[in-house]
Amino acid sequence: MAKTLLIKNAKAIITCDDKDQVFEGTNILIEDGVIIDIGINLNKADEIIDATGMLVYPGLINTHHHLYQIFTRNLPEVQNMELFPWLLYLYEIWKNLDEDTIRYSSLIGMGELLKTGCTTCFDHHYLFPNDAKSNLIDVQFEAATELGIRMHASRGSMSLSKKDGGLPPDEVVQSVDEILADSERLIKKYHDSSFNSMRQIALAPCSPFSVTSKLMEKTATLARQYGVRLHTHLCETIDEENFTLEKFRMRPLEYMESLGWLGEDVWFAHGIFFNDEELKKLAETKTGIAHCPISNMKLSSGIARISEMQKMGISIGIGVDGSASNDGSNILEEIRVGFLLQRLKYSNESLSGYDMLKIATRGGANVLGRKDLGQLSVGMVGDLFMINSNRMELVGSHYDYKAILGTIGVKGSVDYTVVNGNVVVKNGKLVNVDEKKITTKANILVNKLNNKAK
Repeated sequence: MAKTLLIKNAKAIITCDDKDQVFEGTNILIEDGVIIDIGINLNKADEIIDATGMLVYPGLINTHHHLYQIFTRNLPEVQNMELFPWLLYLYEIWKNLDEDTIRYSSLIGMGELLKTGCTTCFDHHYLFPNDAKSNLIDVQFEAATELGIRMHASRGSMSLSKKDGGLPPDEVVQSVDEILADSERLIKKYHDSSFNSMRQIALAPCSPFSVTSKLMEKTATLARQYGVRLHTHLCETIDEENFTLEKFRMRPLEYMESLGWLGEDVWFAHGIFFNDEELKKLAETKTGIAHCPISNMKLSSGIARISEMQKMGISIGIGVDGSASNDGSNILEEIRVGFLLQRLKYSNESLSGYDMLKIATRGGANVLGRKDLGQLSVGMVGDLFMINSNRMELVGSHYDYKAILGTIGVKGSVDYTVVNGNVVVKNGKLVNVDEKKITTKANILVNKLNNKAK
């Protein structure tokens, strides 16, 4: 029997649809995870939420994260480092990751995402310690299912260790054959490309300075054989650019192109240091970008040319990046900081607050290849979040509901998050897990992991 959820009497529904419509005093009816009606005369459902005073937005979509890094955030030793030295220090901690740290960092990170309006999480897990079990991605999917979040996981990888001219230590690199075998296993077990799927797989070698050319090429071949997407870090720092120029005599994007890594099934994290010709190449090939403004600020990497990219039609999503380079898993913060950062760089040529919301919704769906997510329209998936407009900090915000998240921003948790027609956050609290219990356990594991490196 079909399950229905009615969201009734919403103050405003910000649809992010093709017409940028906003409906006031309207209802949304979701059946079996899909929006079947948006209108006034809707009264019956298995579950009804009184949305009086609520602003309703499409679920936010996270296009780049490293959930395991939550256990190494706010470490004083790395707070003033840039990317390469930051990585070298933290690899010595991360090489001790195990099944428990992956499970609880995933629960904490995705829990924080849900509490701040994110309904789809992409995680770029690329670190597989030699003495850890090979089921770390399986553990992440288990955590996502427990929470009720929609998850795109990646089988990331590192194959180029320090001794071979890369950055990571030997303890966290794997052979090409080992990586490809596990990639194929995960695709066959979890990848679901159907409408309204809750699980998908992407293949994601870490970066040009931690994998071999052979791995990049073979990964692209495997991904296209199975129809899954490709992801990696690119053009995040000048150090990376210098690395590819010295090692391959090519700029990073040129190097990626030589390996078959351009196209609408590819998206790169960061993309700060593209030149004009490279931006044109991204637009022409429909290659996407995951923009991570807060991480880029904390690591002093730079400001991505997002306002220009948007005007050129480049596919852009928002990513929170790793919580060690961000110290949070909150796309609401990324929207506001991202908007303000573009204003700082581009002034009146900058994108708007609403544009940044659409990047976090429609843009993220496009980057992940999801035509069923990112907007509130009949026939689309029932993923959304709600914020009570009667909060003290939102007084005077009613003049432009579409721009609020960029211009004013929302602090703290949202009131409701709904994924696939199921309420997973209610009154700012996770519904499916005991927050206190997982927080207590996570803090124990944080200390255990960090003490191992001492």
